[in-house]
Amino acid sequence: MRKRIKFNWYQLIMKRLIDIVLSGITLIMLSPLFLLLYLLVGVIIGRPVLFCQDRPGKNGEIFKLYKFRTMNNKRDDQGKLLSDDVRLTPFGRFLRTTSLDELPELWNVFIGDMSLVGPRPLLVKYLPLYTTEQQKRHLVKPGLTGLAQVSGRNLLSWEEKLKLDVHYVTHLSFFHDIKVICLTVVKLITREGISAQGHATMQEFKGNEKES
Repeated sequence: MRKRIKFNWYQLIMKRLIDIVLSGITLIMLSPLFLLLYLLVGVIIGRPVLFCQDRPGKNGEIFKLYKFRTMNNKRDDQGKLLSDDVRLTPFGRFLRTTSLDELPELWNVFIGDMSLVGPRPLLVKYLPLYTTEQQKRHLVKPGLTGLAQVSGRNLLSWEEKLKLDVHYVTHLSFFHDIKVICLTVVKLITREGISAQGHATMQEFKGNEKES
Protein backbone atom coordinates (compact mmCIF):
# COMPACT_ATOMS: atom_id res chain seq x y z
CA MET A 1 0.00 0.00 0.00
CA ARG A 2 1.42 3.40 -1.01
CA LYS A 3 2.38 5.70 1.85
CA ARG A 4 0.58 9.04 1.64
CA ILE A 5 2.51 12.25 2.09
CA LYS A 6 1.00 14.42 4.81
CA PHE A 7 0.87 18.19 4.23
CA ASN A 8 1.06 20.79 7.02
CA TRP A 9 -0.69 24.13 7.45
CA TYR A 10 1.91 25.96 5.37
CA GLN A 11 1.49 23.63 2.40
CA LEU A 12 -2.29 23.64 2.59
CA ILE A 13 -2.97 27.34 3.26
CA MET A 14 -0.06 29.76 3.64
CA LYS A 15 1.88 28.73 0.55
CA ARG A 16 -1.01 29.70 -1.74
CA LEU A 17 -1.58 33.01 0.06
CA ILE A 18 2.11 33.88 -0.28
CA ASP A 19 1.99 32.96 -3.98
CA ILE A 20 -0.95 35.29 -4.61
CA VAL A 21 0.50 38.24 -2.71
CA LEU A 22 4.08 38.04 -4.00
CA SER A 23 3.19 37.24 -7.62
CA GLY A 24 0.55 40.00 -7.66
CA ILE A 25 2.94 42.61 -6.28
CA THR A 26 5.70 41.52 -8.65
CA LEU A 27 3.40 41.63 -11.68
CA ILE A 28 2.45 45.22 -10.83
CA MET A 29 6.02 46.34 -10.10
CA LEU A 30 7.44 44.75 -13.25
CA SER A 31 4.64 45.84 -15.58
CA PRO A 32 6.91 48.42 -17.36
CA LEU A 33 9.51 45.67 -17.93
CA PHE A 34 6.79 43.32 -19.22
CA LEU A 35 5.71 45.96 -21.74
CA LEU A 36 9.28 46.63 -22.86
CA LEU A 37 10.04 42.92 -23.32
CA TYR A 38 6.75 42.40 -25.13
CA LEU A 39 7.67 45.08 -27.65
CA LEU A 40 11.27 43.89 -28.06
CA VAL A 41 10.30 40.25 -28.58
CA GLY A 42 7.69 41.28 -31.15
CA VAL A 43 10.20 43.38 -33.10
CA ILE A 44 13.34 41.22 -32.80
CA ILE A 45 11.95 37.66 -32.80
CA GLY A 46 8.44 38.13 -34.14
CA ARG A 47 4.93 37.06 -33.28
CA PRO A 48 3.40 35.46 -31.36
CA VAL A 49 5.29 37.20 -28.56
CA LEU A 50 4.24 34.69 -25.91
CA PHE A 51 5.12 31.02 -26.05
CA CYS A 52 2.15 28.98 -24.83
CA GLN A 53 2.34 25.24 -24.19
CA ASP A 54 0.41 22.56 -22.31
CA ARG A 55 2.23 21.39 -19.18
CA PRO A 56 1.20 19.00 -16.38
CA GLY A 57 0.51 20.61 -13.02
CA LYS A 58 -0.55 19.25 -9.66
CA ASN A 59 -1.88 15.68 -9.92
CA GLY A 60 -0.92 15.74 -13.60
CA GLU A 61 -3.71 18.16 -14.55
CA ILE A 62 -2.87 20.05 -17.74
CA PHE A 63 -2.59 23.85 -17.81
CA LYS A 64 -1.31 26.49 -20.23
CA LEU A 65 2.23 27.67 -19.47
CA TYR A 66 3.24 31.16 -20.65
CA LYS A 67 6.75 32.39 -21.49
CA PHE A 68 8.27 35.05 -23.67
CA ARG A 69 9.21 33.57 -27.02
CA THR A 70 12.96 32.96 -27.53
CA MET A 71 13.04 31.04 -30.83
CA ASN A 72 12.11 31.90 -34.38
CA ASN A 73 10.11 29.63 -36.70
CA LYS A 74 12.82 28.84 -39.27
CA ARG A 75 12.19 25.59 -41.13
CA ASP A 76 14.07 23.40 -43.58
CA ASP A 77 13.13 22.75 -47.22
CA GLN A 78 10.61 20.10 -46.11
CA GLY A 79 8.86 22.54 -43.78
CA LYS A 80 10.23 20.92 -40.61
CA LEU A 81 11.32 23.18 -37.76
CA LEU A 82 15.09 23.47 -37.42
CA SER A 83 16.84 22.37 -34.23
CA ASP A 84 16.55 24.45 -31.05
CA ASP A 85 20.16 25.65 -31.16
CA VAL A 86 19.59 27.06 -34.68
CA ARG A 87 16.24 28.71 -33.91
CA LEU A 88 17.37 30.18 -30.59
CA THR A 89 18.09 33.82 -31.40
CA PRO A 90 20.81 35.90 -29.69
CA PHE A 91 18.14 37.99 -27.98
CA GLY A 92 16.30 34.80 -27.04
CA ARG A 93 19.50 33.42 -25.54
CA PHE A 94 19.82 36.61 -23.48
CA LEU A 95 16.25 36.18 -22.24
CA ARG A 96 17.01 32.60 -21.21
CA THR A 97 20.34 33.28 -19.50
CA THR A 98 18.68 36.03 -17.46
CA SER A 99 15.46 33.97 -17.01
CA LEU A 100 13.49 36.97 -18.26
CA ASP A 101 11.65 34.65 -20.65
CA GLU A 102 9.96 33.05 -17.63
CA LEU A 103 8.45 36.25 -16.22
CA PRO A 104 4.98 35.56 -17.73
CA GLU A 105 4.83 32.46 -15.53
CA LEU A 106 4.12 34.86 -12.67
CA TRP A 107 0.61 34.99 -14.13
CA ASN A 108 0.45 31.19 -13.89
CA VAL A 109 1.39 31.55 -10.23
CA PHE A 110 -1.17 34.28 -9.58
CA ILE A 111 -4.09 32.32 -11.06
CA GLY A 112 -3.10 29.13 -9.24
CA ASP A 113 -1.63 26.91 -11.96
CA MET A 114 1.82 27.13 -10.39
CA SER A 115 3.61 28.11 -7.21
CA LEU A 116 6.64 30.33 -6.71
CA VAL A 117 8.61 27.29 -5.58
CA GLY A 118 8.12 23.70 -6.70
CA PRO A 119 9.26 21.15 -9.30
CA ARG A 120 9.48 22.77 -12.73
CA PRO A 121 6.57 21.89 -15.07
CA LEU A 122 7.94 19.55 -17.73
CA LEU A 123 6.45 18.26 -20.98
CA VAL A 124 3.17 16.36 -21.09
CA LYS A 125 4.78 13.58 -23.11
CA TYR A 126 7.03 12.75 -20.14
CA LEU A 127 4.12 11.76 -17.88
CA PRO A 128 4.09 8.02 -18.77
CA LEU A 129 7.90 7.82 -18.52
CA TYR A 130 8.24 8.53 -14.79
CA THR A 131 8.80 5.81 -12.24
CA THR A 132 6.36 5.51 -9.33
CA GLU A 133 8.79 7.45 -7.14
CA GLN A 134 9.32 10.19 -9.70
CA GLN A 135 5.57 10.66 -10.11
CA LYS A 136 5.53 12.15 -6.60
CA ARG A 137 6.78 15.41 -8.13
CA HIS A 138 3.17 15.99 -9.22
CA LEU A 139 1.78 15.86 -5.68
CA VAL A 140 2.36 19.63 -5.46
CA LYS A 141 2.00 22.51 -7.89
CA PRO A 142 4.93 23.07 -10.24
CA GLY A 143 7.12 26.05 -9.46
CA LEU A 144 8.65 29.12 -11.06
CA THR A 145 11.86 27.93 -9.45
CA GLY A 146 12.74 24.75 -7.58
CA LEU A 147 15.35 22.74 -5.74
CA ALA A 148 16.74 21.25 -8.97
CA GLN A 149 17.11 24.73 -10.48
CA VAL A 150 19.30 25.96 -7.61
CA SER A 151 21.30 22.72 -7.50
CA GLY A 152 22.63 22.73 -11.04
CA ARG A 153 19.59 23.25 -13.27
CA ASN A 154 20.27 21.96 -16.79
CA LEU A 155 23.75 20.73 -15.88
CA LEU A 156 22.16 17.91 -13.85
CA SER A 157 21.18 14.57 -15.30
CA TRP A 158 17.48 13.76 -15.51
CA GLU A 159 17.83 11.22 -12.71
CA GLU A 160 19.41 13.84 -10.45
CA LYS A 161 16.81 16.49 -11.29
CA LEU A 162 13.82 14.22 -10.68
CA LYS A 163 15.33 12.94 -7.44
CA LEU A 164 15.66 16.53 -6.22
CA ASP A 165 12.04 17.22 -7.24
CA VAL A 166 10.82 14.33 -5.10
CA HIS A 167 13.08 15.43 -2.24
CA TYR A 168 11.46 18.87 -2.39
CA VAL A 169 7.96 17.39 -2.21
CA THR A 170 8.76 15.17 0.77
CA HIS A 171 10.58 17.96 2.67
CA LEU A 172 8.37 20.92 1.72
CA SER A 173 8.37 23.69 4.31
CA PHE A 174 8.32 27.48 4.61
CA PHE A 175 12.01 27.72 5.44
CA HIS A 176 12.91 25.34 2.62
CA ASP A 177 11.04 27.58 0.16
CA ILE A 178 12.79 30.69 1.49
CA LYS A 179 16.15 28.96 1.00
CA VAL A 180 15.29 28.03 -2.59
CA ILE A 181 14.18 31.60 -3.38
CA CYS A 182 17.40 33.06 -1.94
CA LEU A 183 19.54 30.59 -3.88
CA THR A 184 17.55 31.40 -7.02
CA VAL A 185 18.57 35.05 -6.75
CA VAL A 186 22.22 33.99 -6.51
CA LYS A 187 21.89 31.69 -9.54
CA LEU A 188 20.24 34.43 -11.59
CA ILE A 189 23.16 36.75 -10.85
CA THR A 190 25.81 34.14 -11.68
CA ARG A 191 23.77 32.62 -14.57
CA GLU A 192 24.85 29.07 -13.72
CA GLY A 193 23.47 25.90 -15.33
CA ILE A 194 21.40 27.49 -18.08
CA SER A 195 22.18 24.91 -20.75
CA ALA A 196 23.21 21.29 -20.82
CA GLN A 197 26.45 20.56 -22.66
CA GLY A 198 25.83 20.19 -26.38
CA HIS A 199 22.22 21.41 -26.16
CA ALA A 200 20.53 24.80 -26.36
CA THR A 201 18.55 23.84 -23.26
CA MET A 202 18.11 20.43 -21.63
CA GLN A 203 18.26 17.22 -23.61
CA GLU A 204 15.02 15.30 -23.98
CA PHE A 205 13.93 12.92 -21.23
CA LYS A 206 13.84 9.36 -22.58
CA GLY A 207 12.59 7.60 -19.47
CA ASN A 208 14.28 5.26 -17.04
CA GLU A 209 16.11 2.07 -17.86
CA LYS A 210 14.95 0.49 -14.62
CA GLU A 211 11.70 0.96 -12.71
CA SER A 212 12.35 2.04 -9.12
